[in-house]
Amino acid sequence: MAWDEWEQLKADAAQRHASHMEINSLQGEGGPATSTGAGASRLKHKGGPWAEAAGTADDLQTVTSTCRVELRSAHEGIGGGLEGLASLGSLKTVLNSWEERLKAVREECGSLEPKLRQVAVDFGEVDAEVGDKAKAVKVPGTRMGQ
Repeated sequence: MAWDEWEQLKADAAQRHASHMEINSLQGEGGPATSTGAGASRLKHKGGPWAEAAGTADDLQTVTSTCRVELRSAHEGIGGGLEGLASLGSLKTVLNSWEERLKAVREECGSLEPKLRQVAVDFGEVDAEVGDKAKAVKVPGTRMGQ
């Protein structure tokens, strides 16, 4: 597999799972939204970004595994009649190095994927718990406080 093909695979995976975060404003139509009164811009959390990150880790795990197989098969048969050339030894060294790197990425993604999914679950549970506690607070002069 050529280097540019690898870069394209990484870019495609990143594009499929790109998520955007707005810290200090809400994103409205045509640009950042502004607050228009009490409670207009409330902090909300969804497990989406964490689940998307887990999906990306899962995709990368699959892609790196596939790439290792393709890389190995692309090098099969190389050497027939080329034994003794210094470049053949270098090629095998590079192949082994890339196989180890891809294996490490696959294993890291395999380790991260369930952890990221658990974070999405944990945050969702925390958000629900905090929301229930906030709803229990009675504020005089409001609809909920009456």
